[in-house]
Amino acid sequence: MTETNQIMDRADDADLPNNELELGPFQADHVVTLSAGHAVHDTYTAFLAPLLPVLIEKFSLLKTEAGLLSLFMQGPSILQPFIGHLADSISMRYAVILAPAITGTMMSLLGIAPSYSVLAIFLFIAGLSSAGLHAVGPVMAGRVSGSSLGRAMGFWMVGGELGRTVGPILLVTAIGYLTLGGLSWLMIGGWIVSVILYLRLRSIPGRDPGAADALPWRAALRAMKPMMLPLSGVLVTRSFMSASLTTYLPIFLVDEGVGLWLAGAALTILEAAAVVGAMVGGSISDKVGRKVILLISMVATPILALAFLRTSGWVQALLLPALGFFALSPTPVIMAWVQESYLENRALANGVYMAMGFLIRAVVVVILGRVGDLVGLRQGFMYSAIIMMLGIPLVFLLPGQIKQNNS
Repeated sequence: MTETNQIMDRADDADLPNNELELGPFQADHVVTLSAGHAVHDTYTAFLAPLLPVLIEKFSLLKTEAGLLSLFMQGPSILQPFIGHLADSISMRYAVILAPAITGTMMSLLGIAPSYSVLAIFLFIAGLSSAGLHAVGPVMAGRVSGSSLGRAMGFWMVGGELGRTVGPILLVTAIGYLTLGGLSWLMIGGWIVSVILYLRLRSIPGRDPGAADALPWRAALRAMKPMMLPLSGVLVTRSFMSASLTTYLPIFLVDEGVGLWLAGAALTILEAAAVVGAMVGGSISDKVGRKVILLISMVATPILALAFLRTSGWVQALLLPALGFFALSPTPVIMAWVQESYLENRALANGVYMAMGFLIRAVVVVILGRVGDLVGLRQGFMYSAIIMMLGIPLVFLLPGQIKQNNS
């Protein structure tokens, strides 16, 4: 079959509303193991946001410089399509197994970094490790999910959200008991988890059994354009709101007069609600469709964000869980949508999506930091809500999903 015919066949399959993919059973033990590894890894990456106010004070940083630290960690995500393409052909299992140890070590050393440049190096290495995990891990989970791909991505994202929930409160608590320099002891947990992952993941295929049918990477990328182009627009408009909440919420609350511990706890509340949203959104999307869940999020999140800015005290605290639920829940839905649309190149497709998401977010974080320096984070949060509203029409440009069926 020629390359052109392969592309046309792939596009035809994606456009057929009644096309069904025959898949195997849902392997809960393997999915949960991968999700747990994701949770521990993202516990460490979640250290950065609540640590930013401390680093700003220690190194006398501007908010723009603080935002650049996130860019150093997110920058290696540009390699995720390359990692995904490799994972379609060879086993990349160790990218998942070693990620908690490597990322845990780098993030735990931030407290003893002597300069801004050393911070950047530690974060860049953590970013490389994170890129490998996020390019390969969801695909490994997808291979053992059967027809419940949305459910598996929900589990995967629950792991990430649990990590981002525990991370901030663990970080601020550890600073209180161990001091900033004592954070390095926390790396031990990452190494223990990597050993467990090695023992547990040996039976999971490191590559797709059907990788021989994969399109060449240039052809595959051309076939992905109908989805990836409108999806990139959706990601841009969503990233302003998600970056506001998950990166700058502690700084915003500290600027508003809230203590560091409470600011970290607020981020924990937000992420805890996102855990529920990820599980519910992913599972329900298997039944009602991916587009419905994404559309609900795009409408509800900016409304809740504007309400959050106009309130204070206990009302604002009550709005945080709703914000976390609706703002961050569509991620597993989109991941499932991308993977099921390009099963022969699912790791490449996942890598392209993850790279777009991480890089867009990294740039947006810097832009929001600059806005915060110029006009304040409150105004930046308001702009983010308005930008997200502008992305609602783009949801309707996304292609329909492929139906799945148990074998």
